[in-house]
Amino acid sequence: MSGHVTIASTKSWSVTAAVLCLGLLLAACMLSGPARAAEPVSVARSEPKRVLILHSFGREFRPWSEYARSIKVELERHSPWPLDVQEHALLSARFNNAGPETPFVEYLGSLYHGQPPDIVLSIGAPAARFVQRYRAKLFPEAPAVLTVVEQRLVNRLDLTDNDVVVSVRNDFVAAFENILKVLPDIKTVAVVIGASPLEKFWIEEVKQELKPLEGRLDLVWYSDLPFEEILKRASALPPHTALFWGLMSVDAAGIVHEGDIALHRLHAVANAPIFSYQEPFFGDASVGGPMHSVAETSSKTVSAAIRILGGETPARIKYEPIGFGSPKYDWREMQRWGIGESSLPPGSEILFREPTLWDRHRWQMLLIAAVILIQAGFISGLLHERHRRQLAEIESRQRLAELAHANRYSAVGELTTSIAHELNQPLGSILTNAETAELMLKATAPDINEIRQILADIRRDDQRASEVIRRLRSVLKKRPFEIRDTELNDTVREAIGLVTAVADGRRITLAYAPAAAELNVKGDPVQLQQVVLNLIINALDAVSDADMKKREVSVSTARAGGHAEIRIADTGSGIAVGDLAKIFNPFFTTKPQGMGMGLAIVKTIVEAHHGTIAAENQPSGGALFTIRLPIIH
Repeated sequence: MSGHVTIASTKSWSVTAAVLCLGLLLAACMLSGPARAAEPVSVARSEPKRVLILHSFGREFRPWSEYARSIKVELERHSPWPLDVQEHALLSARFNNAGPETPFVEYLGSLYHGQPPDIVLSIGAPAARFVQRYRAKLFPEAPAVLTVVEQRLVNRLDLTDNDVVVSVRNDFVAAFENILKVLPDIKTVAVVIGASPLEKFWIEEVKQELKPLEGRLDLVWYSDLPFEEILKRASALPPHTALFWGLMSVDAAGIVHEGDIALHRLHAVANAPIFSYQEPFFGDASVGGPMHSVAETSSKTVSAAIRILGGETPARIKYEPIGFGSPKYDWREMQRWGIGESSLPPGSEILFREPTLWDRHRWQMLLIAAVILIQAGFISGLLHERHRRQLAEIESRQRLAELAHANRYSAVGELTTSIAHELNQPLGSILTNAETAELMLKATAPDINEIRQILADIRRDDQRASEVIRRLRSVLKKRPFEIRDTELNDTVREAIGLVTAVADGRRITLAYAPAAAELNVKGDPVQLQQVVLNLIINALDAVSDADMKKREVSVSTARAGGHAEIRIADTGSGIAVGDLAKIFNPFFTTKPQGMGMGLAIVKTIVEAHHGTIAAENQPSGGALFTIRLPIIH
């Protein structure tokens, strides 16, 4: 609370200084005579409007913080006057057992003594109740806009003609029927809610309002649990269960939860979808549904404030309670929990769709199509005008197609050679051991222990061959982008295993120096393997093309601060200085048969993992590519 006192006190001294300066200026104008009589009017018009915003729990408590932020932005955008916006938080509302409010009341009274605000905006029900209880003592003449308060919590007996109410209406039946609509097999909903007085009030209200759904839905309440226990239970929910996020300002252990940290922690461990009726929680973790609109509430609040500051009587400004807006759903959460669009209510809006291949690479695809069309036009024109060269042109195109096919076949052949090399040894060992066991079984008294050892060797070699096939399938299998905890040393080791035989065949030393400790990152292991494979194959090509005595490609992993590094170096001729800044650009290549997309794809994958990739030439010769990925802490 000391932080609030410091800020408010500074503002109070600023206002006092402004009043003193204004008094001196008025005195000077009175002494200067009629010629300067118009200046005080101009000064008065330039005075800012003092706006007091009172928060219920704090400046960073969702959902109220999002409403307050939106209201401030819209108010400053539409206000025709300069504004002096001052914010204070009713800290006592965040505790399970609220303490005395007298010190806070006295603090506000001293702060605004003789300088009342032009308007008071209360955010949330506790702040609205506070304004109604103490306005006569603090600022009896200041109009108030009581906003973001549910209609059931409006104290209408204490409303005055100087008040405007911008209330909302919670329709919990609609919110829970939405869950039943979206998840037809749902049986249980676990309600995550805190233990402050406001949250306890809503527990009883929700229970009462949802009585029509008895028999269709079982409700489990987490209001009497510390948040750490809530996380444990949310990670092991039974099938056909959903979570409903209400409020979590303070849990049963008395721990205060600001911002959206608690919701993000719940989302990270929950094994069931999360629903909420508050738009500020949408887009981070909740599936969606009907919910309150921040924009609509903010718009009405700002409209009322500007009308009051412009001189309109507050009693003439009336608003009906604001209900839920049209349902909105998060496409990412729908994909995560297997929710189809057909199960959504009519008129639903789906947001955060992942861009399609066309959306991501529209200009590249248009460029390729344009090049193909232009090339086809030129070819057609030449064939039309030079009929005698028609056969030569057809033959040339056929050879070009055959060359492309041969190039693809060669690349696949290199990988096949590597796999065949790794498979031949275990398969040969399996055959030898099987033949030996067969001969031993023909003996009069076969050695059972030795046969058992032979079978163990066969099992080991079979597992080795299976692991080779598994690695190949993991790289070639088509699968969506999947982020999970990945140990980088093992991922790089598997990628190297796929190209070891290729390096041996080219008489190139492929060395790997893994980090001493584990390097755990968040990422898709298959795509990370693709990055390493592309860079190693490029390095092998660079060494193969260069006439160097030292033919080596070295791969290493290490930890650098909070990042994991993968370094791939070669002893080739390096990269031309003029090409260093362009090698990651799409369609840029130094290979005669290259399409220029390999390194562009590598960079895209690395950046999708919140990492960086850089290329440079080594002082001793050859190129060095460095990949940096954030480590999981």
